[in-house]
Amino acid sequence: MSKRMKLSSLGIALLVTTLLSPLPVSAADPNEAAGIAVGLTAGNMWFVPIKAISVVMGVTAGAVSFVVSGGNAELTQQIWQDTTQGPYLITPEVARTAVGNRPELNQK
Repeated sequence: MSKRMKLSSLGIALLVTTLLSPLPVSAADPNEAAGIAVGLTAGNMWFVPIKAISVVMGVTAGAVSFVVSGGNAELTQQIWQDTTQGPYLITPEVARTAVGNRPELNQK
């Protein structure tokens, strides 16, 4: 097995493990907890690969901008900062932040 295939297999295994690992959720109702877990897993199935593509494209664009702009390091650093900052995974906290303050979700 070549080194590249080993790295590729390791990357795939890491991605599958990350996507399928249970996330800690806090909910009183088991159905609600299951719904949250399913929603987070489904969201991460799309979000993680898209974020990885975004980071790779941002790093590449930053490097190209450095060459094209004649060595403008400030521009390159700004591109890298914008494209590489988190979140890298959807967590319950990230989902709550995205939904915003919804009083009906806090009523029990």
